[in-house]
Amino acid sequence: MEIRPGIELANLSDVGCERSENEDYYSYAEPEGEDEFEKRGRLAVVADGMGGHEGGQIASGLAVDFVRQTYFSFPSDDPQQALLEAFRSAQEAIQEWVGKYPEFRGMGTTCTAAVLRDGELYYGHVGDSRLYLLRDSCISRLTRDHSFVNRLLEQGLITPEQAAVHPERNVLTAALGMDSQVPVDLPETYIPLRPADILLLCTDGLHGLVNDDELLKVASHYPPRDACRALVEMAKKRGGPDNITLQIIRIASL
Repeated sequence: MEIRPGIELANLSDVGCERSENEDYYSYAEPEGEDEFEKRGRLAVVADGMGGHEGGQIASGLAVDFVRQTYFSFPSDDPQQALLEAFRSAQEAIQEWVGKYPEFRGMGTTCTAAVLRDGELYYGHVGDSRLYLLRDSCISRLTRDHSFVNRLLEQGLITPEQAAVHPERNVLTAALGMDSQVPVDLPETYIPLRPADILLLCTDGLHGLVNDDELLKVASHYPPRDACRALVEMAKKRGGPDNITLQIIRIASL
């Protein structure tokens, strides 16, 4: 697929240092036709599967594929409505798979999707993968972790330092495939983008080992491809117990 001018894109997924299989999945896509591109824009997705090696791979693959297919085929030109329907279809696809193959009961996946259209950013999110916006030497986390530890943190029951080492920090409170109703996070409105903005999507295999300031420093100072490699290597040097996946998109022009 040829990427249209206006962005610099890089993505990378690594199995890490301890896993034998990669249960993460990612995609970047644009429509082929110019009319559809104006209507749909660009779509980037990352997902982190769970439920055993095969179950996690299936869940994350289904999520990304159905989010991409549904988003680009949705009849309305409203990106938020298209994303909401895309997440619903992914949820149904995973649950239908489990219905056919009950040995995969318990499989699920995080999913974070970002849409860039005509200088506007939209996103949808479930789980603890993340979307960051890097702008003017600052980093902002746009997504909220759906995790047990983050719930404790928001309630003021633990400190950020305690959250970083909490034994249940990987326990999710929401993921595609977990329940019949999944609380998909969508922003109330789009976020205006500026030239030189950087978007970073990643799974917890990266943000669990590399803090926000480090993400900012590396992604801001290196081209996207070099930044992806450097961040993956940083996570692996710190043990890399999980799969590591990220996408970096730098806005070159609007």
